Amino acid sequence: MSKKNYILRLWALLAIAAGVVAACSDDDEISAGSNLDVTPAELNAVDTWISENFTTPYNIEVIYRWSESLVDQDRYLYPPVADSVQPALDVVYKLWIEPYTAVGGPDFVKKIAPRQLVLVGGRNVNPSGTITLGLAEAGKRITLFEIDLLNKASRAEVDQFIHTIQHEYVHILNQTKPFDEAAYGSISPEGYTAQWFNENTEDSQALGFITPYAREIEDFAEMGSAMLNMSREEWDALVDAVGGTGEERLRRKERIVVDYYKTEFDVDLYVLQDSVYRATQRIIQ
Repeated sequence: MSKKNYILRLWALLAIAAGVVAACSDDDEISAGSNLDVTPAELNAVDTWISENFTTPYNIEVIYRWSESLVDQDRYLYPPVADSVQPALDVVYKLWIEPYTAVGGPDFVKKIAPRQLVLVGGRNVNPSGTITLGLAEAGKRITLFEIDLLNKASRAEVDQFIHTIQHEYVHILNQTKPFDEAAYGSISPEGYTAQWFNENTEDSQALGFITPYAREIEDFAEMGSAMLNMSREEWDALVDAVGGTGEERLRRKERIVVDYYKTEFDVDLYVLQDSVYRATQRIIQ
């Protein structure tokens, strides 16, 4: 190649490079050719409340705007309406964070908590016809469904909603400090089944399972969350009414759950139970 041709080619390459740099620096042209909206959402009063009550004190990020990467793409799911977000989170705060903080100490939830709460507006219906109320993923994220459907004046609805996060939080505690699964599972080994949704509550309790869902190896989390869904008196009345083998097994499981909370976290589960119950009564009034 002659020196003249080499210089001409060099100048051509430099001209192309300059054009690329100029194009990349032209924000208007990039915006005009892109279908992605990268403008950060403006913070509103709900965002400020979330920051003050969840993110800053407990390092918990709350995601209520739509994020496809955080939900199952095979389900009909959608974000909650804006007016549903703070009322639902208020229930979460008063029935989960406040009681655990009061009984376990100011750093309890700060140290052991999901780092993300994802809120979904409607129901998450499974192919089997069952409904998933919540998901815990590796102890780092809890997804709560049916945010738009929560009626704070209904104890039944509040109990169902908070049962979800109490259940998932027991899983997170178990991931932090495991319980004796072998000893616990030996109490009613014949009753576990993947077809739990075909079982009913009465038959399940007669076998020593507090709910049908407990029979899908969700037993420990169901026991803990069920206890936190009622007063001590209500709990005792429920278990006593089961009678026979079921009552004896439920009491054995109760002792293991209570001992686990006390031994591993120095938390009196009965005191925590009372704290959640009193907070529930204040919410539904």
